This record gives sequence, structure tokens and C-alpha cells, in this order.
Amino acid sequence: MKYNITIGEYRVNTLKSVSVKKSVEQLSDTAIITLPGTLLNHPLEVNDKIKTGDPVRIELGYDGDMNEEFTGYVKRIKTDDTEITIECEDELYLWDIGVKDKQYGSKTAPVSLKTILQELVKQVNPKYKVECDYSFNYQAFTFSKATALDVLRKIQDETKADIYFKGTTLHVHPLYGNGSWSGNTVKYDLAKNVVSASLQYKKASDQKLKVEIEYKTPKGETKKESIGVDGGKVIKKVINTSDVSSLQKVAESEYNLWCYDGYEGDLTGWLIPFCQPTDKVEIIDKSKQYKNGTYYVIATDVSFSESGGRRKVTIGRKV
Repeated sequence: MKYNITIGEYRVNTLKSVSVKKSVEQLSDTAIITLPGTLLNHPLEVNDKIKTGDPVRIELGYDGDMNEEFTGYVKRIKTDDTEITIECEDELYLWDIGVKDKQYGSKTAPVSLKTILQELVKQVNPKYKVECDYSFNYQAFTFSKATALDVLRKIQDETKADIYFKGTTLHVHPLYGNGSWSGNTVKYDLAKNVVSASLQYKKASDQKLKVEIEYKTPKGETKKESIGVDGGKVIKKVINTSDVSSLQKVAESEYNLWCYDGYEGDLTGWLIPFCQPTDKVEIIDKSKQYKNGTYYVIATDVSFSESGGRRKVTIGRKV
């Protein structure tokens, strides 16, 4: 096992543990670096070397096979007699800044989500790029005594979009839309490279699922259509359409994408193969080949310590 961790101008040479959490359902990726509180019977002093806002880069893996697991910034440093904990956050750390009050769009000239994001980026830092294929329009959108982070949270809450950073690119995509796929497919064989699994195989006929499609008219009225049954998972989707009569068809199509024979849950492997949210995993079970399938990765949880390296992969919809 190998690690290469830099914080500001310093490289970490003594390490207790690392954890990295990523998810398309959370706005930010986070990491926790834990150092021993003492080294060679002397307190390990870091306060004069690192500070909040310092850039962080974490590489983990094995000799000859290292991968970048996280880049971001120091958000908080905690110290006690036994250990030093360094909490880190990705690019979202820089978005907790105020933005100028302004209103975009009107009833006669709605504004696109992409335009709002581009205007937001200009105020945060022009270095950011926006990748948005979400066709969502607002009749009016207002920045009022808000931070850039507040605005992103509002957008995610109202659109139910996948919003996440990859480097300095802000990605905003419909849930499981084509723009969300990274194109990488990782294979997990339950008999070879899976340490443990918490997977349930469910048949479409047994699933309790309800899909709700919502549309807001130019007058501000909310139109809804739904399909499925109550008492289980609820999938909500907000769409932009001029044909309200098509809402039921959209609901039926979305229901069929979610209601299938397949797995739900998570599996845990080693640090390789490298896998991250927006990848796809092909799950292989040679003893029950009818269960084989490929799934979208919605979250990963990586742990690294003297006990070993593990990557927990949470799957979403079947591809």
C-alpha cells in the first residue's frame, strides 16, 4: 500500500488513516486525514505548517498503481493528545462567499439554468467551467443576501439534478442523464475482487416504487403526474415542457427506467480497481449469471489505514 498526500507546501510522511467520500447526491466531496498526535514521543506540531484554505491532494493505491482520490482544501483542523484530524472539502469550499443581489428572467423572458450558473461562476471565480445539459428554465430567479453555496443548494433542491465538481468544472445534469456518465466501466466479480457486499436482488414485480413528474407553468402553477405505488421509494423529477399532456408518458418512461430486475445496495472491494461516482460497475456472479448487470455508481467511500485499503461502492439505477 502506498500514499502520496500533500497539504499546502508539505508532504505527509506519517499517517494514521484517510477517508474520502464522494457522491453525486451531495454537493461536495470530502476527505478526512488523521495524523498521530505524537511522533517519537514528541507532540506532532502542525499549526505552524498548515492552515484552513491550504490546497490538498490525496493519492492512494499500491506500489506501481496509484490514483488521485481527492483534491480540495483544508476546511478544519482538530487536535487532541492522541491524533490530529484534518477535514477537507473539494472546490465547494471556495463557494461559501456572498454574491451580488440580482434578479434574472421574467414571465415573458424566462432564464435558463445554464445562464444562471454561468452568471454565478463569474462572481465566484472565472476559472470555473460549467457543464450543464439540464433543460430547465426559470420565470424568475433571484440572488438575495445569498452565498454562491446557497444558490447551488437551492438549484439542487428545486431541480433534483446531480450537481458535483470534477476539478474546476461544475457539473449539473439530470438524474442519470447522459451527461452524468463518465464513460468508465469497472468490473466487480463477486467471487474474485469483492471483499463484502450488501446487495439485494429485486424483481420488478416485487418493487414498491412511485415516480412523480412535476412541471411549473409560466403562470407559476404546478402540474403533477405520477405512476406506481405508495409505501416505497419515490423518484421525483422536474421537467421543462410545453406539452403538459405528455407528463403521464414521461412518468411512465421514467418508471420503466427504474423498475427492473436487478440489484440495489453496495459492495466493497480493495483500492483497485479505481472507481468513482459517474462510473459504471459491471457486477459478475458466475454462479447465478441471470443476476449479472451493469449499474451507475452514485457514491464511493474510500478508507485507508494500517488495517488495509477499501473502497465501498454504492450503486444506483441499472444501465
